[in-house]
Amino acid sequence: MSRLPISPLDPLGPLRDRSDLQSLAYLLAQPMLMAWQWVHGFHPLAYAASLFLAVGISVIHHNHAHLPMWTRRHPNRATDLAITLLQGHPTCVLHPAHRLNHHRFRHGPEDAARTWRFGDHNHLPGWALHPLQAAIAVYPLVLTWLRRLRRHRPAVWRWYIAQYALWLGSWALLLALDPGKALGLVIVPQLFGLHWLLAANYLQHAHADDGSRYGYARNFEGWLNPLLFNIGLHTAHHEHGRAHWSQLPRLHRRYRERVDPRLLERGFARYVLRVFVLGPFAPALRSRSLRPATVNPENPHKDRC
Repeated sequence: MSRLPISPLDPLGPLRDRSDLQSLAYLLAQPMLMAWQWVHGFHPLAYAASLFLAVGISVIHHNHAHLPMWTRRHPNRATDLAITLLQGHPTCVLHPAHRLNHHRFRHGPEDAARTWRFGDHNHLPGWALHPLQAAIAVYPLVLTWLRRLRRHRPAVWRWYIAQYALWLGSWALLLALDPGKALGLVIVPQLFGLHWLLAANYLQHAHADDGSRYGYARNFEGWLNPLLFNIGLHTAHHEHGRAHWSQLPRLHRRYRERVDPRLLERGFARYVLRVFVLGPFAPALRSRSLRPATVNPENPHKDRC
């Protein structure tokens, strides 16, 4: 891992990895784009860039939840607050909903957000609806976790409630200043990023086989990965949840030969075009589930809903 030298005179000294200069650039560029449009008015190119950065920030949120960006507590807390403001939701929710649930159960029967819970399908309506379905399924886990923290770790609970207060307070302030600009320039991009954050679960796992050792996730290779922090290399990420995102290409090469070729996609756009756009009209292009159609009584993990 390429580390920056830690020095008390270097404000970037606590940064865990040099690659996260890209993360910082995204976190700085997004509010600048929003502020520029707030002052000068809507611009299609700036708005498109803002939507892309909203997706990038959702991935930064995910990465920071797995491995905090900084080696010291106070910069990490400041980053928590920055992501909360830019993502439009508290950063703390990924711990119970994602790390303690999805990564623990790997899309299996106990994963509250498993895609096949809502039907073993892989199509455009499923991709569009999955974020709402997943949110309804996992948010009870978040609320239960927060209640447990309130009883046993009240200081931590207060910190997470402060994140909720910051998020809701920021929306209230912006809506009071100008409801149209707040909705169009800030809240809609944030909701777009949140939709992507949850919909990525569908892209990466729909029609995969949760009972297979390395067949539980789809991997997207190609040019988009470096722009979105290698989020497409999903098997390597699951196998090494604490690995820095910059190490995923190397780790992916280790697992690539063990993954079913049907779960290796050469590019995200190619996959969307084939499966979601052309698939409804050309059955040969549709995705096929890799999950066994029947229960295997000798392997309870393969029991199906």
